Amino acid sequence: MTAKKIIDTYIAFFTKRGHIQISSASLIPQNDPTTLFTSSGMQPLVSYLLGEPHPQGKRLTNVQNCFRAADIDEVGDNRHTTFFRMLGNWSLGDYFKKEQLLWFFEFLTKKDTGLGIDPSRLYVSVFAGLKDIPKDEESAAIWGDLFESVNINPNGRIFFCGVDDNWWSRSGAPNHMPSGEPGGPDSEVYFDLDPSRGTLGTSFRKLSDSGRLLEIGNSVFMQYQKQQDGSFKKLPQQNVDFGAGLERLLMVLEGANDMFQTSLFTSIIRIIEVKTERSYKNHTQEMRIVADHLTASVFMIANGISPSNKEQGYVLRRLIRRGIDSMHALQGEITEPVIEAIIQTYQETDPLLVSSYERIKLALLDEQSFYVQTLKSAQKIITKKYRTIGTELKGQKEISSEDAFILYTTHGLAPTQIKSLGFVFDEKAFAEKMKAHQSLSRTRASQKFAGGLADQREKTIMGHTATHLLHQAIRDLLGNQVHQTGSNITNERVRFDFSYDKTLTAEQLTHIESIVNGVIARNLPVYCEVMPLQKAKQIGAIGLFDEKYTDKVNVYFIGKNPSYSIEFCGGPHVDFTDKLKSFKIVRQENLGKNQKRIYATVGN
Repeated sequence: MTAKKIIDTYIAFFTKRGHIQISSASLIPQNDPTTLFTSSGMQPLVSYLLGEPHPQGKRLTNVQNCFRAADIDEVGDNRHTTFFRMLGNWSLGDYFKKEQLLWFFEFLTKKDTGLGIDPSRLYVSVFAGLKDIPKDEESAAIWGDLFESVNINPNGRIFFCGVDDNWWSRSGAPNHMPSGEPGGPDSEVYFDLDPSRGTLGTSFRKLSDSGRLLEIGNSVFMQYQKQQDGSFKKLPQQNVDFGAGLERLLMVLEGANDMFQTSLFTSIIRIIEVKTERSYKNHTQEMRIVADHLTASVFMIANGISPSNKEQGYVLRRLIRRGIDSMHALQGEITEPVIEAIIQTYQETDPLLVSSYERIKLALLDEQSFYVQTLKSAQKIITKKYRTIGTELKGQKEISSEDAFILYTTHGLAPTQIKSLGFVFDEKAFAEKMKAHQSLSRTRASQKFAGGLADQREKTIMGHTATHLLHQAIRDLLGNQVHQTGSNITNERVRFDFSYDKTLTAEQLTHIESIVNGVIARNLPVYCEVMPLQKAKQIGAIGLFDEKYTDKVNVYFIGKNPSYSIEFCGGPHVDFTDKLKSFKIVRQENLGKNQKRIYATVGN
C-alpha cells in the first residue's frame, strides 16, 4: 500500500463516519506566535477546540503537513524525521473516547475498510493520572474490550504512563504549559517491530527506549485548559484530537524497520548514492540526514520561507546547512537531481512543489554557495583575531568558547560545523552558554504565548481585528494585486506580512495608518456569517484561505451596506471598530523578494 493509498483509505474511512475533510494548513502558522511552524493537525484548530463553532461542523478530518524543529537532532535513527504528514480526525464536542478508540482500532485492523494490520502486534498506553486529573480507567477498559473482541488477551498490552508519555499539549507536559493553553490525556497505539523476541514484559519505558515499539497513532482527549494559578479546568466541550504518522504507518505496512527504506524515501536515497558514489549501508546516518533535511527544506521554501537569520528562515538555514555538511561528508553536494527526486516523490499529493520548482532549486543552490563563503569568512575572521591579539592558533586551532558561541549566534555555525573548520573549544563551557541562550529563548517564547486565535485577551483580539483593516487599507493604497502572506499577533503588537516589490515610503505608511484610524473612528460593526465558499468568493472575500475540501467558510464583515472589509477568518474580533481606539505603525521590514512586513500597535 502506497502513502497515497493510505491517505485515501483514511479519509474515506472517516468521511463515511460523518467527518468533513478540511485542507492542510500552511507550514507557517497564521495568527499563532506560540511556535514557528505547524507541528500538528490541531494547531490551526485551537480556537475551535476552545469552543468557537467550526464552519464545517463538529467532525473533521485531514492530512496535515507538519514540521518539528525539536526532532532535528533525532534525525539519523530509523524513525525520526523533521517533516512528516499527520493523518488527523477531530470531534469538537461531539463523540469521545468510546467512538474514537473503536474507530482507530477498526481503521488499523479491518482489511476491507482499513489497513489490515495484525492486532496481535498492537500495544497501547493510557494516562496514569496527575493530581486532580484522574487516571484514565475508561480508555483502559475500552481497549480491553477491543482486544478481547479479536480474541486477544489484553493483559500485558495496556500500559498506564505519566505525563511524559500520555499527556499532550503544544508545550508538552502540564508544568510546561502557559495559562490558557488547552491539553489533555491521551492514548497512544504502538506496533511491535519484532514479535519474534517474545513477550514484552512490564516496563513500558524500557521497551519504548529500546526501539522495539513504534508509535503509530495518538488519540488526545482535549478536555482541559490551564489556569493562571497552575490548576486545570474543563473546557466547555470534550474534544478528540487524533493524529497518526503517515510515514510510520507506511513502515508497518511495508514491513520495514527503517523509515528511510520505505517507498517514500528509496528514490531519494538512491539518487544520493548515485551522486556521491557511496552506499546507504555504509553511510546510513549521513544519507538519512540529507534525505530528511532537504525534504523539509523543499516544503518550507514552497510555503514561502527563505533562508535567513530570523525565525523560520533561521531554522531553514540550519536544515540546509546540516544537509550540506552531511553531503560533504559523503564527498558530494546538493545538485538538481537530488531536488528533483524529492519533488517527484511528493508531486502526487503536493503539486505545490512542482509549481514552485524553480524557486526551490534557486534557494537551495544559492544557500549552498553562501554557506561555502560563510565558512571561509568565519575561518578568516577567527584566524585574524588570534593573530591580532598575539595568540597564534596552534595544533588543533584551539579557540575560546566565547568565540565559538559568536560563530554560532552570528554566523549560524553549529558546533559540528565549527569543528569542521579545524577549530576546537571547551565544549562544556559552550554547552553552558547554549543552555542559558535556550532558557532565554523559552522565556521570550512563553511571554509571546496566547497570540492569534488561541488568545482571548483584549489587546490580541483588538490586534486581530486591526489586521483586517490594515489589509484593506494597504490594498486601497497599493492595489488589489497586493495580498496578505502571513500575520502574527500578540498582546503587545501586530505583525502583518504582505506581497509587494517596493519598500513603502514614510508618506505611504502615514497614509495607511490614517485610513485605518479613520475606519476605527467611524465605529463600524464587526460580525461573522457562515456561508458557502462560492458565495464568499462572489462577494469579494479576501484573506489567507485554502479552498481545498471546503464548502462552508467563516466570513467576517466590517461595516454594512457597504462593508469596508470582507475576509475569510476564524475570529475572534471586537464587535465595533471604535474598541480598537487607535492604530500606530511602528516599523516595516523587507523579508526578501516581493515580501514586506509591517509592525503596529493598537489601543495605545
